[in-house]
This record gives sequence, C-alpha cells and structure tokens, in this order.
Amino acid sequence: MFDGLRLIFGLSEPMERGHQERLAPMAAEAMAGAKLAFSQLDKIVVTVGPGSFTGLRVGLAFAKGLSLATGAPLAGIGTLAALAASAGPDGLCAGAIDARRGMIYLQPFADGRPLAEPDTLAASEAAGRLEAIAPGRWRVAGPGAQLLAGADNVEAIRLAAADLLALGELAAAALATDELKPVYLRAPDAKLMAT
Repeated sequence: MFDGLRLIFGLSEPMERGHQERLAPMAAEAMAGAKLAFSQLDKIVVTVGPGSFTGLRVGLAFAKGLSLATGAPLAGIGTLAALAASAGPDGLCAGAIDARRGMIYLQPFADGRPLAEPDTLAASEAAGRLEAIAPGRWRVAGPGAQLLAGADNVEAIRLAAADLLALGELAAAALATDELKPVYLRAPDAKLMAT
C-alpha cells in the first residue's frame, strides 16, 4: 500500500500454489495494516506477467474485481520490469523467471528503460543474448537468475518476488487502462484431453 512513493504497509508471500485461497485474505490484511478502507484506494496496480498461468489469472481477476467494486482505476506492470527494477535503477539489468524445461523468461533494461520486449528463450542462450544486446556486466534479478549464475557477464540476484519499493515506483508511473491483459509468452503445459 503506497501513498505516492511512500510505502504505508506491504505484504509479500511468494508461493507456487494456493494463490486463489490466500489473495483475498492477504488484501484484507494489507488494508487493515495500512488502516485504510477499500473505498479509499486511488488506483489498483497488478503485475501482468509473464509468470504462472494460474497466478496471472488469479491476480488479474482479483484486481479487476476489486477495481469494479471500488471504482478505482486499474493499471498493470510487467513482472520482468518489476524484477529488474528490484536490482536497482542504474546500469544494465534484466528480469528473469524460470519458465521450466530449460527455458527462461527474460527482459533487459538499461537505466530503467526496456531494451527489448519480454521473451522466452533457452536458459543456455540467455547470457549470450544479453551480451549481444549490450556488452558489459548485467545484474539479473528474479526467480530465474540462478539459471545464469556462473556466466562471466552476469551477477545473478535471486529474488522470489519483486521488491515492494521497486513495485511502488513502477505502480506510481503505471497508467490506468480498461484493456489490461496478461502477458503469456508460451502455451500452457496443461492440454485438453482428446475425445
């Protein structure tokens, strides 16, 4: 919960399962901790991905419902942008998420500006891709950073989730929209059964 760029109250519980059960109680805890009513929200900001299909759908559905219930405008920020911002605003940095099966979600930034769109690529190619974009030492932050650990041009910063202060800065700059959609960079692992 932010008042401008000032963090009033924050909660973060990175989890792989249980998003749908925990999200509403966690939002209520955050509002109670901030001593605010939901009707006092000026803007609701949600990360739009990439990430787990279920986590994105649960987060976006909850944020859209909260926006409709409160009348607060809704805005989105990229998950990789939030992770990269958590590594600091200056220099070369990238957000990274383990996309499983030897793949990584990656987005590079220089001084907070995106150098490319979020992408999915083989984890073994990620350090080379960063070097091709801009030679130098890269800070790579996120739950996929460990996949680049050991590369000569990478300082891996393992984060389970984005830093709340970095999220606050991005949230303050995020523009409200009625067309908020998740960022999916690959097809889901779950498949429909053939009949």
